Amino acid sequence: MAVSRAKKTEQVEKLSTELKSVSSVIVATYSKLTVAQDYELRKTLRTSGAKYRVIKNTLAERAAKGTKVEEVLKGLAGVTSIAYTQGDPVALAKALAKYAKDNPEFTFKAGVVEGRVVSIKEIESLATMPSKEELYSKLLFLLNAPAQRLATVINATGRDLAVVLNQGVEKEKFANNAPAGV
Repeated sequence: MAVSRAKKTEQVEKLSTELKSVSSVIVATYSKLTVAQDYELRKTLRTSGAKYRVIKNTLAERAAKGTKVEEVLKGLAGVTSIAYTQGDPVALAKALAKYAKDNPEFTFKAGVVEGRVVSIKEIESLATMPSKEELYSKLLFLLNAPAQRLATVINATGRDLAVVLNQGVEKEKFANNAPAGV
């Protein structure tokens, strides 16, 4: 069924407004993807905070004019799908890489991360990186560890003194040997 010119214009305008606000886009291609597989991919991407669209190459190129992803969406050929997010690009890359590993008919074409064009290898290496939350937690641990160690050492002095005094009391080392009249 043919799509009317007005419908195409509406699709281009909607995609264009979405692409202006995204930070990361991954362009992919697929062949012989079933409806169930496509549904699974969309569901996976939704949980990572990304959007996924299958779109005609010419419409994608028109929608990308004036955006950060214009260079990647120029001159596309074959079946094209785009996944994009305003959030964490690592989560998007992980979700797509996992799906591509499970479904070999799904492959990457190109990508843009934070306004920079990346290759297929860079997308795959991005998928192996820890997420922003994991990096933040590791950084906070590294910043907090020296302070924790210092507090432990400072507390150890008082604790060790208390332990020594307690052991002396238990072994009656501090018996009262003073004269009775004093």
